[in-house]
Amino acid sequence: MNDYIELRLDFHRLNEGMEVETATDIMAAMLSEIGFESFTPDATGLTAYIRSSDFNRNELNDTIARFPFNDFSITASDKTIEGQDWNSEWEKHYFQPIIVDNRCVIHSSFHTDIPACDYDIVIDPKMAFGTGHHATTSLIIAQLLSSELAGKAVIDMGTGTGILAILAAMKGASPVTAIEIDPAAEINARENVDANGHPDIKVMLGDASLLPGLKADMFIANINRNIITADLPAYAATLHPGAEMLLSGFYETDIPVVLAAAAPLGLVETGHTVKGDGWTCLRLRKD
Repeated sequence: MNDYIELRLDFHRLNEGMEVETATDIMAAMLSEIGFESFTPDATGLTAYIRSSDFNRNELNDTIARFPFNDFSITASDKTIEGQDWNSEWEKHYFQPIIVDNRCVIHSSFHTDIPACDYDIVIDPKMAFGTGHHATTSLIIAQLLSSELAGKAVIDMGTGTGILAILAAMKGASPVTAIEIDPAAEINARENVDANGHPDIKVMLGDASLLPGLKADMFIANINRNIITADLPAYAATLHPGAEMLLSGFYETDIPVVLAAAAPLGLVETGHTVKGDGWTCLRLRKD
């Protein structure tokens, strides 16, 4: 079975200032850079998960120590969660249906009374990131809803649950390739692809080294700033002139860093959207 570390961070207010929601968003972004892949914020802190094999306590301690704001003190505890039926855990505790722009509803197979929308996506997330609840996922969903994708080739890098690849396929994109580095998440993406009736989506296990030879009219990456900027040359190589890229997993304040990496590759910004506490989706076009 697939064992995980469940990390609990409690934020204790020291002075008035930053909201807990903002603090947990920032911490989630920092934790994602050391391998944490699923996050559940609440009124007093954050619960996060990482595969036991990827957990490094020294990295965790360093990350907490680097938290750049002094509005809170943070206490941490963790425990090992033995491999189990993650869907039942999500059903009992976390995942609730979400509607994006009144056009797309994301829900799990155990939900009932689902509102009718143009696009109905079933996601049983297990431990894979991407239910639509996080601002970065919903930002990209909104961009895909406003994009003409029929007959276009789409690559979804770091697909997680497969949610973005599934929506692209529902909008007529073809071929659709979904790439995921985590073996458990890749299996989950395959399950969700099948549950939504899109076995034509090609789900691949691996990283940016799989990209040579693949081509895209739309390239999607919802990961984090460091991985995106490092792998951007491989992403850009899949695009023909005029093709587009949607990038998220970072803050609006990170856009200059991403654009500095994008410019030498012929990628120019055509706009960006912002949600929550500064999370952004950056849209690029290859000249």
